[in-house]
Order: sequence, then structure tokens, then C-alpha cells
Amino acid sequence: MIRVKDLGVTFHVGGREIRAVENVSFEVAKGETFGIVGESGSGKSTVLRAIAGLVPFRSEHIEVDGQPAGRRRSREDRRKLQFVFQDPYASLHPRNTVDDILREPLEIHRESDIDSKVIAAIAGVGLSPMHRFRYPHQLSGGQRQRVAIARALILNPPILLLDEPTSALDVSVQAEILNLLARLRQSYTLTSILVSHDLAVVAHLCDRIAIMQSGRLVEVITADSLRSGDVASDYTRKLIAASRGFTRLPA
Repeated sequence: MIRVKDLGVTFHVGGREIRAVENVSFEVAKGETFGIVGESGSGKSTVLRAIAGLVPFRSEHIEVDGQPAGRRRSREDRRKLQFVFQDPYASLHPRNTVDDILREPLEIHRESDIDSKVIAAIAGVGLSPMHRFRYPHQLSGGQRQRVAIARALILNPPILLLDEPTSALDVSVQAEILNLLARLRQSYTLTSILVSHDLAVVAHLCDRIAIMQSGRLVEVITADSLRSGDVASDYTRKLIAASRGFTRLPA
């Protein structure tokens, strides 16, 4: 469903050239949840944003659902692939109600039966009808992230990109959101890429995990390998050791 070959991303800051990502390649199968982990600054979120077309990139090719994904995306290209950002408060317009936020993508894509789809989307992420006309500041962090997830899924995209979707939330709320994502993955038959620095999160949700360091992909391992420590790279072993004691979150 997603194929990335020799991806590179370079930023120019203050006259300096910063190579944030270099020669990253991987594939994600249809229906798979693929994780990308690494320490801060490893380039994991930049890879996700390049796939979404949110940052300029160099690549032999990025393919989405069998089609080349260039730097400029059509409306239909963007409909296939939706993004959930790390900070649910920053990603929601503070002057729009939940109803406004969920209606907007439907109106952009000229969907019919908008009211019924908004109501279904709100219920689908575990919110009640009373949340429909509230503003983001009237919601908790977990409720805001549920709205962001509902907005991403309201067009029924085949692909969902998640950039540390629980890191801004309290630990108790994190488990709720992760269990919601696990349920929605089955309901929507989603192909997902989840970026996180939390090994417990990726072990809970992902089938395979890419390990990144300093903008490069170190290795791709399975969730079972992550839990057992059966990995090839010294860096991956150090990453696991640094987070020693993590436990898989309950289903």
C-alpha cells in the first residue's frame, strides 16, 4: 500500500544545510500497522510528513496505493491519506466547533448526507452527541484527540498516518486512545504508519517496526523481536535497554 525508496529530506536553516533524512526505504502492506521509532531528532516524524506531502523531499519514488506520490498532490491523492498530529489542541481550529471541524473535509470533497456522517463519526470515536457543538477548549485532551481521529477517518481513507498521537496525553488517556485506534483499524481495514518514541506503544499496535537513528533507517523488526530483544543492530539493543521495563499495554 505504501512504498518508499531512497527518501531524503534536507532543510536549510540559517544558511546551513541539515539532512534530516537520508536514503530511507521500506514498504507497508495493505492492512498493516507499521511503526517508526527512534530518539528525538532521528527523523521519524519527517519521514511521515514527507509521505503525506507536507515537506519537500528527494526520493526515487514514493508510492501510495500503487500510484506515484509527487510533491504536489491532487484532492483525490489527499483523500486517500489522512494525518493525525501529535498535539490535538494545536491541530484543531480554536474558533470552530466539533461540528465545523468534521463538516469541513466533507464539504471540501462535496459529500452528501453531511449531518448523518458527522453524527456517525462522533459516535465512532466514543464521543457523545453533546460534544458536537463544543469548541476545542471545552474538551479534554483525550476528547480533542478523538475529534482529530474522527476528522481523519470521516472520508474513509485507506491510509492513516499518526505522529505520536498519544504523547501529549496523560498515561490513563493514552491507553484509551490506543485501544480506540486498535478497534478502528479493524473496523476501517486501515493501513497505518505510527510514529512514536515509546516502545510500549509500537509493541501494542504495530506488526513491524522501523528503527531510525540520525536520519537513517537502522533496521526493520517485528513486534515480537522488539519484545524479546532478538534484534540485529547494537543501536536497537541500546534503545530497548534505555526503555527497559516497558510493558505491553492491555488490549
